Amino acid sequence: MKANRRTDTKPELALRHALHRLGYRYRKDFRLDLDSGRRVRPDIAFTARKVAVFVDGCFWHACPEHGSKPRANEWYWGPKLIKNVERDRVNDAALILAGWTVVRLWEHVPLNEAVATVITALTATGPPGPLDPAGPLDPASPPGPNGQPGPPVEPDQSQRPERPGGDSLS
Repeated sequence: MKANRRTDTKPELALRHALHRLGYRYRKDFRLDLDSGRRVRPDIAFTARKVAVFVDGCFWHACPEHGSKPRANEWYWGPKLIKNVERDRVNDAALILAGWTVVRLWEHVPLNEAVATVITALTATGPPGPLDPAGPLDPASPPGPNGQPGPPVEPDQSQRPERPGGDSLS
């Protein structure tokens, strides 16, 4: 059981890398202490927009499509998997009550579909905040009202310094 990861699973890493490449910034495995006294750790949390994303493993969260029922030690695994699903439902309800949008994705969902689902939830929650942009921040741009870097700035081609050997990075 020590080898079972709570965070940084392959599907979660793939989703995080894809979102980061698109310019989205988030907290990973961020503990939320809700007013109800419940503590919840979404895999990915967009705190400014209050969107919590969970990437659920098919076995651990009893996927109706791919979840398997262990034959060995069924007395242990059956109740454990049922408790996992119940805990997920209670956490979802607590987050929704606290004003969060909850996105639950199965590990078998294709990456482009998962990214589209997260982006849809983010755009439905309103405009981007200063630390949670729709695009990457440019540290060279003038700071915003809270002292954070401003929105992305397209460089003017006439002011860009010439690289020796052309524009390729190789």
